[in-house]
Formats: sequence, structure tokens, C-alpha cells
Amino acid sequence: MSVFDIDAFYAAIDRRRREEALSWLGLVGVIWDQSDVLNARRNDHPIAPATIGKLATGKSLSCQHALFVLRWLDLPPEAFIDSPVFGTAAVALPMTDSGHRLRWNLGKLYATLNAARISRGATWQQTAERLHRTPSQLTGLRTAKFGAGIETAMRATQALHRPAAEFVYAAEW
Repeated sequence: MSVFDIDAFYAAIDRRRREEALSWLGLVGVIWDQSDVLNARRNDHPIAPATIGKLATGKSLSCQHALFVLRWLDLPPEAFIDSPVFGTAAVALPMTDSGHRLRWNLGKLYATLNAARISRGATWQQTAERLHRTPSQLTGLRTAKFGAGIETAMRATQALHRPAAEFVYAAEW
């Protein structure tokens, strides 16, 4: 099973942050400003530096928050998988402008995963064991906006042999 490498993700973020001479707070500002028109329209608040900083401890990041950083890095999440499934690694995330931000369509990911599970005649328990997740982590994709970790989302896309980009879109929220 291909695994999203949190340590490599953090290292890439930190390397580029240092190259651009950004503090962690400065990095969050740059990432947030990618969608400055949308943020102003929605009166949103930026992500906290600690959200990204916790990656240094090996802790997970939500798949939605990961997209902010992946957009800044200009890399798909498959770039942080040692051996991505053939055909998934070179697919770029959708392009977006300052009036949008990238978001996972977790309902679509759930529906695709569920259809594959049903076609194999597998239970959620069997599917979860195959993906090294819990059944609730997978079934929770159906209703989650922020509840899925990047590792869960990527295990699902890799198990489906589909690039993450198929489940990511430019959103106005």
C-alpha cells in the first residue's frame, strides 16, 4: 500500500520556506494570499501556523489544509508517495485563481470508493483493513468537509488507481 509521507511533505515545505526566507507566520500569509479575493469576499480567517507546524511532529494534516500547501508547492499529493500507482503521479492539481481555493470533493471520493467496494463484494471492514484505516475513516468521507486526513484521502485514491486531481476542484468556499 502506497503511503503519503508526512515527513517528506514537511521537509519540502520547510525547504521552500527557508529558500524564500519566510517565517512560519510569513508562510501562512503567503499561502493564504493565494486566494485573497475569495478570503476577502468570505471574510475568512487564515490557517494557523501551528496547523502546518505540527507536521514536524509527524502528525497528520487534513486533506483540505494540505491543498493550501500543495498549491503553493505546485505539486500533486502523489509527489509525496514513494511508489504511486502507475498513471497517478504526473497528474497536476487543477489550476485556480485568487477568487478560488482547491478543495477535495470527499463525497465523490466516498462514492467512487463505495462503488469499488461493492463491485468487489467487500465490506467496509474489509476495505478498511486493505487500506490500513478504520471503517469510520472511510465511511466518514461521505459527509466530511474537513474530517479526512491527507493519508486517508491518498490511500483511497491510490487504492482506486486514480489521481487525487480527479477528486479536487476549484471552489468558492
